[in-house]
Amino acid sequence: MMVRLNVDLIAKSSVHKQNKRNESLGQYLKKLTHLNFSNKNIEDIDDLSMCKNLTVLYLYDNQITQICNLGFASNLTHLYMQNNNITHIENLSFLLRLSKLYLGGNCITVVEGLEELKDLRELHVDSQRLPPGEKLLFDPRTLHAIANSLCVLNISNNGIDEINDLTVLKNLNHFIAADNQLDDIKELEMVSNQWPQLWRMDLTGNPVCHKHKYRDRLITVCKTLEVLDGKEINELSRQFLINWKASKEAKKRSKAEFQMAPPLVPSAYTYPAFLNREGGRRPLKSRPGLRRADNSEISYDILSRERSQSLMDPRRVQPVRDVTESAELPSHFPV
Repeated sequence: MMVRLNVDLIAKSSVHKQNKRNESLGQYLKKLTHLNFSNKNIEDIDDLSMCKNLTVLYLYDNQITQICNLGFASNLTHLYMQNNNITHIENLSFLLRLSKLYLGGNCITVVEGLEELKDLRELHVDSQRLPPGEKLLFDPRTLHAIANSLCVLNISNNGIDEINDLTVLKNLNHFIAADNQLDDIKELEMVSNQWPQLWRMDLTGNPVCHKHKYRDRLITVCKTLEVLDGKEINELSRQFLINWKASKEAKKRSKAEFQMAPPLVPSAYTYPAFLNREGGRRPLKSRPGLRRADNSEISYDILSRERSQSLMDPRRVQPVRDVTESAELPSHFPV
């Protein structure tokens, strides 16, 4: 038998029976601010328009398939509808004061329909019962609409393998994404660096947790982070890691600058001495270095083609004179 949440069900409940002021049902409903009908096998929400001042509504652990008939609850701030059979986030545009929305454990495939909830601070959409191989998706319009207000986001256990779309959530301070498929440490560094208010993050159960220096890298990037995966961050350890990273980057820059610098060589090269015709040694003149386009000197010289050809010309080679043919021999030379 289908159970519908309506005024009659409230009247029959122990909540109304505990009313000790002997008020009429209408008076009681008008003053009602909290209503708890969790785990009552409810499948549908009927007309509750008499509950004008309702601020907190507990409907978790039921069989509800659709969010409906809540347009009357303009004062509602907390809505708990986790562990139902809801497939779409809809019919919430009139809940302008809603600050906490719990929808975990349903069958939602896309986070959408929240464009009018400008005061939404917490959104819990963890552990959706998704078809095999699918992951939870995010409507960009919804993300941009709640970007300035959302502080807590729980998307655990939804097959999510990337979070680039969540970069717009600039005021996020508590991010819960455990038991997903996040594997890119560089993406996590980039996205979390865009959350200047982030102080708590839980990524346990993701492949990225096994990456080398995973914790150290996130602690260094997220300078406001106080708790990571349930473990507090020591500020001294963070400062040590930041200094170590800065030193490492400085060494890399120094090495890169050294490799880009021009080689240090003499501005001119002196050719080896050659024998002149008289048998003496005469050094060739040094040739000035060339210059680059930026006017820096290229400090090297090579023998010119003309010099090489001149030295190889047989006509320039002086024959060795036979001393026996000399007409004038020195007096000390034996004959």
